[in-house]
Amino acid sequence: MFKLKYYLLYTLFFIGPFFTSQGQETHRIDENWVFLKSDLGGVWEAVRPVGKGNPEAVPSWQMVNLPHCFNAMDAVDPDVSYYQGPGWYRKKIHVDNPYQNGRTLLHFEGVGQKTEVYVYTTKIGEHIGGYDEWTVDITDAVKAFYENPISKEQFQGQVPIAIRVDNSRDLEMIPSDLSDFNLYGGIYRHLNLQYVPEIAIDRLSAHVNVDSQGKEGTLQVHIRLSNATLSSNLKLKMRLLDPQGKQVAQLEDEFSTQGGEINPAELTIKKPALWSPDQPSLYKLVVTAKTETASYVMEEKLGFRHIEFKERGPFYLNGQRLLLRGTHRHEDHAGVGAAMTDSMILAEMKLIKEMGVNFIRLGHYQQSKLVLNACDSLGILVWEEIPWCRGGLGGAPYRKQARQMLTNMIEQHYNHPSIIIWGLGNENDWPGDFPVFDKERIRAFMKELNELAHRLDPSRKTAIRRCDFCKDIVDVYSPSIWAGWYRGLYTDYQQASEEEMKKVNHFLHVEWGGDSHARRHAENPDKALAKITASDGVDERAGDASLYGGAARVSKDGDWSESYICNLIDWHLKEQENMSWLTGTAYWPFKDFSTPVRPDNPVPYVNQKGVVERDLNKKEAYYVFQSYWTEKTMVHIYGHSWPTRWGDPDEEKMIKVYSNAKEVELFVNGKSVGLKKRNTQDFPAAGLRWMVRLRAGENHFKAVAKNGKEMVSDELTQNYQTAKWGKPAQMDLKEIGREGDMITIQASLLDTKGVPCLDAQNWLHFSAIGDGSLIDNQGTSDGSRKVQAYNGRALIKIRLPKGKCVASVQSEGMKTAFVTLN
Repeated sequence: MFKLKYYLLYTLFFIGPFFTSQGQETHRIDENWVFLKSDLGGVWEAVRPVGKGNPEAVPSWQMVNLPHCFNAMDAVDPDVSYYQGPGWYRKKIHVDNPYQNGRTLLHFEGVGQKTEVYVYTTKIGEHIGGYDEWTVDITDAVKAFYENPISKEQFQGQVPIAIRVDNSRDLEMIPSDLSDFNLYGGIYRHLNLQYVPEIAIDRLSAHVNVDSQGKEGTLQVHIRLSNATLSSNLKLKMRLLDPQGKQVAQLEDEFSTQGGEINPAELTIKKPALWSPDQPSLYKLVVTAKTETASYVMEEKLGFRHIEFKERGPFYLNGQRLLLRGTHRHEDHAGVGAAMTDSMILAEMKLIKEMGVNFIRLGHYQQSKLVLNACDSLGILVWEEIPWCRGGLGGAPYRKQARQMLTNMIEQHYNHPSIIIWGLGNENDWPGDFPVFDKERIRAFMKELNELAHRLDPSRKTAIRRCDFCKDIVDVYSPSIWAGWYRGLYTDYQQASEEEMKKVNHFLHVEWGGDSHARRHAENPDKALAKITASDGVDERAGDASLYGGAARVSKDGDWSESYICNLIDWHLKEQENMSWLTGTAYWPFKDFSTPVRPDNPVPYVNQKGVVERDLNKKEAYYVFQSYWTEKTMVHIYGHSWPTRWGDPDEEKMIKVYSNAKEVELFVNGKSVGLKKRNTQDFPAAGLRWMVRLRAGENHFKAVAKNGKEMVSDELTQNYQTAKWGKPAQMDLKEIGREGDMITIQASLLDTKGVPCLDAQNWLHFSAIGDGSLIDNQGTSDGSRKVQAYNGRALIKIRLPKGKCVASVQSEGMKTAFVTLN
């Protein structure tokens, strides 16, 4: 199996330089930009000379580094709608292209959502779409600028670049603003300055093929040149290196550049090392192109793997059945929005792999190439899609953008062995952006996109999720099944899935699960199921995501506890173990993320269905997945974020342990309460549960898991409260932790007698005055100044580098509580 130690080393030493070569010389220009969060009267305002104290100095700009998202904080601000409008970036760069007649490019890895690029006052390019990569050629504009005396007089030979970025609402743009995620603004991925020769490789597509037994692999390369109008001879050398760096194939030939297309001869490799989630073997293709004036080198990572979707059956990789055990991700993180750093992305992908994931759907747009590089080297299969999401179908500009984004996604990510599916849309049955919702027009455009995807890449499948009237068009379809959340009971899951599987050729269930408010737990988590009618079905319908009105459903009537979601996930995973026909599933999502359409959630403006919080803090559900999907021995006692349980004296309480070990022994307050063997079909917790009488006050738990001679353990201390409480009537606010200048405070809800109200869910509002500042707008359970209580409490942090601060917490109907911090 693919051992953790192996892939961590692989990640640290292999992903770093993994970026596909985009030019002979590429320079990151991420630092020292100046940003303005508003519009200008024109580009002249960005470049005109400014004297100190003069009116031209207004408005005020701020220094930023890229990646930068101008919704990093307001996306989850509980008191305002996030900013949607223009912003400007400017910077002076040094341009020195080493190539005779070479071209100078700005390469954008991702900008949201519309972009205009200027050299001095000359507009040189624009782009619509927030997620695909694109370039603008600034060669001629730079040359013209250097001919202007102002280049030396005002700019001392540097080139002023101004970029207008706009995420304003636009019905004729994808994705729709009805989507359940923010349409972020900003230059939120890297920006590169590239120098390329006069004739260079614009695109290299490598079609890799191998039989299911891995006896023989072939590699067919297609090259598109950047300047098809020039005629020259080009010497091409291709070298293929195996995962150990040994050359296994080579080709040298000479071609004419006329026409701009080159198709070298096919390379054959006997018994190639196969790419798989357990052993993601990657080859390196090194292509050197030489003309009379320059040499150009491009490198690509490739993988040999054979994929097959059985009709109404499972998925096969390299001739063996592989159950796709998946999740989803949005490009979103606490404190930065879409502007995730490379280290943040890699930390998230590492956690995903450690959870046991072998498949991921990248929702709902093309993501950073670093994500795809990580999937290649970690061994995670991918469904990647364009952002045609909700709202209906727009006019000619709308459709043009969708076609272009599909083309760009496939061309830019074609060579990634991890990708097995191109997604064409999500929830395209959702109306609202146009007066007329025409299913036939949507079907016609879906057919067009499907044909385009197969023309660009015949080797991969196409897919959509939740649009029944288009399910016959694509290769793979996922209906909307939310058993136990938006509809029905979680015990309905298997039957509902089997019924849907029979309706299409290839069924793959993506998006299931439910919300959980981190740190909220329940003694009786399934009590809301008594209100649910099982016969009502489990397919999501209009209005089900709302917290108001409609039929009884757990999403509206449940407690949003981690306890309930762990049971729901546990049941789904138990069932999936025995569904021999199942292609796979993908839990929605891995990480909580911001959304403008959920202001009333316990953490406002956050979709809380993740198994980790928006800052990667693990919820209990993470360990449920690990117990089913990983092989490295693990054990986890449920409740590490549950400090106090409650009940009657001598009442038996269930202690659940999640583990993949064959047997686990539990110790309570130093005494063994028995050893149990794991059985995946014994729900809940695969039989690893004990009914235990707890003593009032502190209780200590230790679980020891055994796999043969291997032993691992987990320990936990909880209090047990037997005192009954009434209605919350007062609050207590106190410091509970300090690390450096960071202080953690806790608000607790108490009744009139001062007894903690452990099931209270009141809204709490934090504030601070003085020398300290709240760490809020993080979109986490301990990083929002407005938050629902979890088990009668809530946490937040305050940064206090010096001086004094007074923090307070308010809740309707109660006196404000204060604490002074020094």
